[in-house]
Amino acid sequence: MTQGDVLAILQDSLLVALKLAAPMLVASIAIGLVIAIFQAATQIHEQTLTFVPKVLVIALLLIIMGSWMMTLMNDLVQRLFQIMTRL
Repeated sequence: MTQGDVLAILQDSLLVALKLAAPMLVASIAIGLVIAIFQAATQIHEQTLTFVPKVLVIALLLIIMGSWMMTLMNDLVQRLFQIMTRL
């Protein structure tokens, strides 16, 4: 296994991790921004106000996108096992 192969595996792994995390992070940032604007407009500064909507949106995203996320991880693991069998 060459250094290029290791870097390709690392690149694939990081790309999959980014694809898995990006929807959750973007949704969390968007909800946080909306709640922050609401809090600034109404002057309600309750810390738990941001927590519950974020948890609900992330749970909903996991339900909706869970199968796609599992497929993505499964493909990565299968590629890694194929590489390991060639060694």
